[in-house]
Amino acid sequence: MVKVRAGGACPVAAFQKLISGKYKLRIVWDLKDGPRRYGELRTGLLRGLGESAEIAPRVLSRELKALAESGLIDRKDYGVVPPKVEYRLTRKGKSFVPVIAAIRDWGHRHLADSVETMIAAE
Repeated sequence: MVKVRAGGACPVAAFQKLISGKYKLRIVWDLKDGPRRYGELRTGLLRGLGESAEIAPRVLSRELKALAESGLIDRKDYGVVPPKVEYRLTRKGKSFVPVIAAIRDWGHRHLADSVETMIAAE
């Protein structure tokens, strides 16, 4: 049950909407070490997904646009040919990194056996 607060929507529901999407958490995590270009982000997202894995450019672009609109990342277009665009975390995005680290740590503690079973089944 989602409770609505007098001042607005439930913070948990708002947070869930902010991070919903297939790659948003991983994009923010990959940007924690500094700016990345589109191709670097795409390559980072493909890591660990197997050889046949692909990320549709439209999907990745949509995720990046949504993160920029939410204020978690900043998109810097250098206006040169060939195009050069970098993505970096904003202050708000940097404040989100410890949350993702806590999720990762929880996963290491509680999901390690499940992940190994899933990988062995593939």
